[in-house]
Amino acid sequence: MKLAEVIESSRIRTDLSLSSKKRVMEEISHLLAGDDGPSQGDIFNALMSREKLGSTGLGHGVAIPHGRVGNLSKTVAAFIRLPHGVDYDAHDGQAVDLIFGLIVPQNATEDHLKLLAAVAEKFSDEEFCEQLRAATSSDAAAALLTQ
Repeated sequence: MKLAEVIESSRIRTDLSLSSKKRVMEEISHLLAGDDGPSQGDIFNALMSREKLGSTGLGHGVAIPHGRVGNLSKTVAAFIRLPHGVDYDAHDGQAVDLIFGLIVPQNATEDHLKLLAAVAEKFSDEEFCEQLRAATSSDAAAALLTQ
């Protein structure tokens, strides 16, 4: 499964200023919610439940909030780039400005775990993250995320 299969350009934002981890989680939940799937509230609760197990902040300004959600037929992703990082309880203590949210069906298979690992690997690439930070629009960010 490739990122292009799970993220749509309508779920990518590079123009949001959010002030806290909670606001980030609310906004990523909003982007992940669709017309025919789980509600924004259900997604928010799933992401926050996962977060209680340990921060999804990878370090170096990156977070990958993720969770399993009922009433979902396929994996869905969203991305937010913030102009100013927020405190995210990342293990390195750095503020987070790149957020890649991912929700998977409740009965997700090993393929979904492999996708999460691939996303983490991609966002561990310093050059890739710098390109995302330099992207001049959501379309430019989308091109990077889906290549």
